[in-house]
Amino acid sequence: MNEKNSAPAADELPVSDAVREAMAITLRGCDELLIESEFAQKLARSEKTGKPLRIKLGLDPTAPDLHLGHTVVLNKMRQLQNLGHVVIFLIGDFTSMIGDPSGRNITRPPLTREQVKENAMTYFAQASLVLDPEKTEIRYNSEWSDKLGAAGMIQLASQYTLARIMEREDFANRFKNGFPISVHELLYPLMQGYDSVALQSDLELGGTDQKFNLLVGRELQRHYNQEPQCILTMPLLEGLDGVEKMSKSKGNYVGITEPANIMFGKLMSISDEMMWRYYDLLSFKSIQDVERLKEEVKNGKNPRDVKVELGKEIVTRFHSGAAADAALEDFVARSRGGIPDDIPAVSLSGAPLGIGQLLKQAGLCASTSEALRLVDQGGVRIDSQTISDRGLKVEAGSFVVQVGKRKFAKVTLA
Repeated sequence: MNEKNSAPAADELPVSDAVREAMAITLRGCDELLIESEFAQKLARSEKTGKPLRIKLGLDPTAPDLHLGHTVVLNKMRQLQNLGHVVIFLIGDFTSMIGDPSGRNITRPPLTREQVKENAMTYFAQASLVLDPEKTEIRYNSEWSDKLGAAGMIQLASQYTLARIMEREDFANRFKNGFPISVHELLYPLMQGYDSVALQSDLELGGTDQKFNLLVGRELQRHYNQEPQCILTMPLLEGLDGVEKMSKSKGNYVGITEPANIMFGKLMSISDEMMWRYYDLLSFKSIQDVERLKEEVKNGKNPRDVKVELGKEIVTRFHSGAAADAALEDFVARSRGGIPDDIPAVSLSGAPLGIGQLLKQAGLCASTSEALRLVDQGGVRIDSQTISDRGLKVEAGSFVVQVGKRKFAKVTLA
């Protein structure tokens, strides 16, 4: 499905400086914009007529919680929203029941409508920490998908060939390797594409793994005599390790509802090199401001100070400016060996208690095996003393337990 080339349109509109600036903002940090010349013309037409573009992001709420990796696309939506365009936050309550097969070797279990609604309740509330909720159009694709019925679904399916669907890399690989492909999975790209028809989308955003589906939307719009949407794909954000994509299962994530001090501390742990990637994909600073910061670092400014700016910006976005200031103070205190003021208090029983069980029961480690591994690595302290004995039995008393740089608890053991 090649969309690299497009015939030049007759009577092209002139591209103003404002449109060039809007294009630069749109392209910042993106993986690909198809087709750039078409989108420039859409922007120019919007400028001339005063009619904002309709910009769509479809999300299937398969899980309720978001991390910073999820906000990469939302950040781009906010930037486009700030340019004055209509942002459509589309909740895929219908498509979630099909299950997005993108990048999977097995059929994704479909969700029930009840599961989707439950997840969607917190989804938009969290997304609103990035988007301006007053300027966001919220839609559910069941509005038009439910009305299609069997006849409408058959008519929609007639607009696309199996050969084109099987061009999708994950389907082709599964077929080649003998992995089953359910018929309902083949409908997913069509239903996502039909969303663009129903919403008359000018631009659709998605991750790089969504490119095929977004292109289907362009094709279907042509079938329905609409001007085809442009598509903008955003890269997947690497996690705190700087290698794997951000994921809760890999433990390298920053949750957008995490406490401010935890969020700030995690952001300060990224490498100096990775910091610029986070600036490109997460910061609302202008391109010029980021370039200025890069130049200052090149001229001797401590990268840590620039990382502090990033951490405070993101914590402020999801909490407040006061919370960001407090998080910085907390981080400085910890880096000097200090103990935060607001650590949780935990009461346990069973003294003497093994160090692994104590850490698990205090909520400082997910399991005893993880706890003992951290003891072996020198990452556990009791009252500022490093614990190296994994066989330690902790006697009754009250003490401050620290795991790593950021986890603390005041434990009372009886």
